[in-house]
Amino acid sequence: MNFTFVHNNFNVLDLEKSINFYNEALGLVETKRIEAEDGSFILVYLGDKSTPHKLELTWLRDRKEPYNLGENEFHLAFETNDFEKAYEHHKKMECICYENKEMGIYFISDPDNYWIEIIPGGKY
Repeated sequence: MNFTFVHNNFNVLDLEKSINFYNEALGLVETKRIEAEDGSFILVYLGDKSTPHKLELTWLRDRKEPYNLGENEFHLAFETNDFEKAYEHHKKMECICYENKEMGIYFISDPDNYWIEIIPGGKY
């Protein structure tokens, strides 16, 4: 029996703001959208144009309060071929939430406070 990664899901309060963030911060683009007939939810799948793995953003019409992310000890990780340029871009976006210079990585935070790890290419 084999299993392969398909997607990760983040629930978001402002779908367009999140789509724009992921596009600007990481170059992710919408690959698929599913809308409930009654308008109660929208699922948007974002891809990096390089791998089959997707980020699924879920928007729920009736959700108004921020999601409880606990201690936010989970995250996604992205590798970049130009770490310094990525760092400067995210610094300008003011979305860097944590740096670990000793490990040579940093984290950015999306509009709903999900953390994304940024790793130099070839590090892992």
